[in-house]
Amino acid sequence: MKISQGLIMALSSILSNKMRSFLTMLGIIIGISSVIILIGIGEGTKKDVSDSISSMGTNLITISITGGRDVTVTTAELEALKTEPGIKEIAPTITSNVTAKLGSKNATTNIESSLPSYEEIKDIHAQSGRFITQDDVDNRYRVAVVGTEVLDTLAEGTAYDSFLNQTITLNGTSFTIIGILESKGSTSIGSSDNRIIIPITTAQRLLKNKSIRTFYVEAQSPEMVDTAVETLNAFMLSKSNNKASTFKVFNQTDLLATQTAAADNLTTMLAGVAAISLLVGGIGIMNIMLVTVTERTGEIGIRKAIGAKRKNILIQFLIEAITISGIGGIIGVITGVVGGNLYGKFMTKTVIIEPNIAVLAFAFAATVGVIFGLYPANKASGLRPIEALRYD
Repeated sequence: MKISQGLIMALSSILSNKMRSFLTMLGIIIGISSVIILIGIGEGTKKDVSDSISSMGTNLITISITGGRDVTVTTAELEALKTEPGIKEIAPTITSNVTAKLGSKNATTNIESSLPSYEEIKDIHAQSGRFITQDDVDNRYRVAVVGTEVLDTLAEGTAYDSFLNQTITLNGTSFTIIGILESKGSTSIGSSDNRIIIPITTAQRLLKNKSIRTFYVEAQSPEMVDTAVETLNAFMLSKSNNKASTFKVFNQTDLLATQTAAADNLTTMLAGVAAISLLVGGIGIMNIMLVTVTERTGEIGIRKAIGAKRKNILIQFLIEAITISGIGGIIGVITGVVGGNLYGKFMTKTVIIEPNIAVLAFAFAATVGVIFGLYPANKASGLRPIEALRYD
């Protein structure tokens, strides 16, 4: 039997049972589209993480205290560290969620408190007004540099510059808005505009928390990063009684590798869950093909009686199974590409759908058709003509 002839017969069979064929394809369609969308979201997340980390430069080092409350550092100790080899600037930070109120509206947002060095180290700047100064820190002034998303939430449609010198309330305490942060936009890992920056000394009083659990260090140059990391590890070991498990020191390369690995693992897990739909779809194809073989037993008997060989019957039903899964794969690829792009557009997320992923997904769908169509096709080709002709 020619492949083209088998394909025509397969399409004829599919079109004669449109609803049943569509329901059979549904598992394949859902599986393929889900895999494409989820991998696209995962790849977009990886890009966002990479861009976010890379934008902060290769000189940045992040230190997180993960152990008990007995491991603490002070701003004075960190200031003294600036004289150590490899270290150019340091910015301790205390973060928390607060309720911000402007006029009659309120919203939950993040505060990031630090020193003036935070502006350079984290590449955060005011588009209007100013950033916090050392005078603000020394005098514990209640001043705030506010992100654009916070202002959009509390007073949508108002010009940002008009908020300068206005009062915003954070957890019931009044602050003067001294600057508006440059918009960084949103990514798959969150929004950079939903935050308010205040002096660290003011935050310690507002939050009743003097504990510094995270601080950022700018190395003197990319070549001095390793030297700075050694200095910081030695410092933290001295502060934690040589308990390395109580803190983490990340340079940008380490952080990027860790975040990328986490994104890869999440993508693989989600794609694996979606791939279960393909397995279900394959089982559906096998079940329907077995029903088809039973329904067409008489036809098989006639074809064998007039000279059709076993391999002709095998190829015919195998082509039919592959055609069903192939059409489902094509629809799934189209649905996945369109769905992924729509998700990215309406949810303002980065979605990257690589052509090779779509091709591999379609190839996998065709393979499912071969695997799950082989048993019914083999059963059809093994029918004896006399038994098939007697079947009613």
